[in-house]
Amino acid sequence: MSSMFGKPRASSERPPQSPLPECNVAILGCRGAGKSALTVKFLTKRFISEYDPNLEDTYSSEELVDQQPVLLKVMDTADQDGPGNCERYLCWASAFLVVYSIDSRKSFEGCQRYLEVLALHARGCQRRCPVLLLGNKLDMEQYRQVLSAEGMSLASRFGCLFHEVSACQDFARVQHVFHEAVREVRRQAEWNLPVRPLFISEERPCPPVATPVALPTHHSLATCTFNTLSPVNYKEMPSVAQAKLVTVKSSRAQSKRKAPTLTLLKGFKIF
Repeated sequence: MSSMFGKPRASSERPPQSPLPECNVAILGCRGAGKSALTVKFLTKRFISEYDPNLEDTYSSEELVDQQPVLLKVMDTADQDGPGNCERYLCWASAFLVVYSIDSRKSFEGCQRYLEVLALHARGCQRRCPVLLLGNKLDMEQYRQVLSAEGMSLASRFGCLFHEVSACQDFARVQHVFHEAVREVRRQAEWNLPVRPLFISEERPCPPVATPVALPTHHSLATCTFNTLSPVNYKEMPSVAQAKLVTVKSSRAQSKRKAPTLTLLKGFKIF
């Protein structure tokens, strides 16, 4: 591991029996949209001007999102001119970043095909993965070919979030996009949790048939008497004084944040 990509996190900080939750993010888009530039900017806070467009790899980084640690894995895909061999990331990713360049109408049209593939995949599977549409190269505003309104309209059409970023200039905004993908995955997981009703039962012996039964009086409740016609299980409602308030506390192990653990980025020139 090269030292330029940050210090490795010491293994003693996290017990082996408590692995971090993982979030897999795949970056999709046509060649020249800036997928690798965004990946390296997020991982190293640096901008690269040259890279191998045919290189595809997966990198990992330990992140702290909303005070909750997560192992974020990023797949920098290398599709040439559109979706191809999509199964490699459709079955792997838990969120997708679809990237186009604001100074390239062709890249914008290409990302629409990716959104169509993702929408078709979502209809055919049981889970829905969050999708974020990114307009990259915001620093090339003077050469803009795709308006922000067009990006917002496309995102609204496919039900995904929309951001415009610059891998060249703004690290904070790039980091926000990746962290927002993690938040969306967490929200989706919460929505998919099954709701389990809580039942509290208390067994009581059945009174004899045709025997008058008087309900106990609690807090000035009137006593009523009736005859039972069939064996029925009765449950006595506790009075207010008998009710108990139960507080459930949860704790999460906290650790000091250090530099992220990154795999070696091959084929990049760092400037």
